[in-house]
Amino acid sequence: MTAELKQLFAKTAILKSAVASDEKKEVGKKFRDYFEFAENLGKVPSHRLLAMLRGRQENVLGLKVDGEDEQPLLRIETEYSLEQIQPQARQDFLKQTAKLFWLGKIRPQIEHSLLTEKRLAAEAEAMQVFAENLRHLLLSAPAGARTTLGVDPGIRTGVKLAVVSNSGDVLAYSTIYPFAPKEDKTGSIAELARLCREYQVDLIAIGNGTASRETEAVVAEMMAQNTDLKLTRVTVSEAGASVYSASELASQELPELDVSIRGAVSIARRLQDPLAELVKIDPKAIGVGQYQHDINQAGLAQTLDAVVEDCVNAVGVDVNTASPAILGYIAGLNKAIAQQIVEYRKEHGRFENRQQLKNVPRLGERTFEQAAGFLRIQDGEQPLDASAVHPESYALVEKIVAAKATTVQDMIANSEIIRSVDADSFVSEQYGLPTVKDVLAELEKPARDPRPEFRTAKFRDDITKVAQLAEGMKLEGVITNVTNFGAFVDIGVHQDGLVHISELSNSFVSDPHKVVKPGQIVQVRVLTVDVERNRVNLSLKAESTATPARVARPQQERGERTERKPQGQRPARKDGEFKSARPQANKPKQDKPQEQKIGGLGALLLQAGVKGSK
Repeated sequence: MTAELKQLFAKTAILKSAVASDEKKEVGKKFRDYFEFAENLGKVPSHRLLAMLRGRQENVLGLKVDGEDEQPLLRIETEYSLEQIQPQARQDFLKQTAKLFWLGKIRPQIEHSLLTEKRLAAEAEAMQVFAENLRHLLLSAPAGARTTLGVDPGIRTGVKLAVVSNSGDVLAYSTIYPFAPKEDKTGSIAELARLCREYQVDLIAIGNGTASRETEAVVAEMMAQNTDLKLTRVTVSEAGASVYSASELASQELPELDVSIRGAVSIARRLQDPLAELVKIDPKAIGVGQYQHDINQAGLAQTLDAVVEDCVNAVGVDVNTASPAILGYIAGLNKAIAQQIVEYRKEHGRFENRQQLKNVPRLGERTFEQAAGFLRIQDGEQPLDASAVHPESYALVEKIVAAKATTVQDMIANSEIIRSVDADSFVSEQYGLPTVKDVLAELEKPARDPRPEFRTAKFRDDITKVAQLAEGMKLEGVITNVTNFGAFVDIGVHQDGLVHISELSNSFVSDPHKVVKPGQIVQVRVLTVDVERNRVNLSLKAESTATPARVARPQQERGERTERKPQGQRPARKDGEFKSARPQANKPKQDKPQEQKIGGLGALLLQAGVKGSK
């Protein structure tokens, strides 16, 4: 019966939140939208639930699940036929007993179970949002093998510079001080120009952290004074760069560089190849999640690692330039074998063919079979080693080449020859038709990269602060994060603006991920600006069809923007509130058998001579 009672109560269940005390109103003002809030529990979106749970975790909000008792009590009375009991005094006593047992024992368990199930569902949804964002970020367009100047903005500590070659090696590094207290703008411009000219820099990657727009203005002035330099400046997300800089991996890769310079190197490299650089950082530190610190960390880590592995294997890895970090994500390899590959490469030089990988210690035949198709060797002895064709299928390629009286080199990327091949004629016990077709497809577009073409967003030079924005402004920006309630866009004012889900398109949008992706360049229009709360609401709709300006969304619905605060003392429990600030179990407890869950009530009623209906 407990399942029935739970189902009946859930139909009317309301999630209510209220400020824990008047003293919390000021310190917890970012949660003020939930100081007096109520919504049907079944309809509460995952991001809103996680926001309220965070408010409770920070002792600002008190939460309770409320609902109607009439239907559950009626079901209990019907089950035990209480209406038929005589005399009336005895009937009234048993009804009161049933009510007290419902309110004191059964209902609190159901409340806790409903909220726990809702929380777990919200966490699972948040994990999927994070995974989807991470996938698009890892597969964002690479600028390619071009000499890049990485710029890590700073004010008092200076702006860190690092020139990275087209192969990712550090060529030079420096620090400039264009801002207070030194304010050496002239010297800074001169140093920027010297590095760009001396090392023939193509791209300038500027981190989007503190003083980013001010630093970009200095770079723009340098470019204006040196028009002969063919430079392109790009603003790059520096999320996680500081984590990498202080990591053991960075110490191994860049032992001679200061921690602060390593950040500039990371910024430059992530513009050249986002995937190769971002895999060196814990995915949770990249900052594209939705309440990522509030959900099950073990489950999140497992989900994100799977995404990284999928992305790395989809793109493939050049075994002669790859770091141990990215090699470790190749199917069949682990961190130890990845390190062995790099050590072997350092000792014996570049790999000329895939077969040489078998000489690497601990890389056995089975590991080779799993990993070989994802490991590329550019400009090697065997042209097929640069493709996704597995060595096991090389013999098949040789048969096709012989039948067409050509060479492997001439057949690769030659659509005319490849499309004239009759795939059915090459089917055998060893190679099925799907394998033959896959090989032909790979030969037609060898080592095809699933990532899009590299493009950059251009921010307005005259807009650098939220206070300079005005309603109706049209700006270009880049999507930085996508959540269930909308998307965040970097428009160059140190604070990402929110495009609510209702402003993403002229038509109805059920899932923002179907409309926008992280890294996508978009044209937006400013709807509202809240300078005090540092919030900007944007729209992707055409002006003629856009809805009136919306009320600013709660900060808790604006994605993961701040680190989680230390947990303090929980507020005193109110009537109907749950005992713990956050349920500790990762899974809701299984419903116990009926006689255990409501055994107390059944025992009381049986003692009175009442039997349940069959």
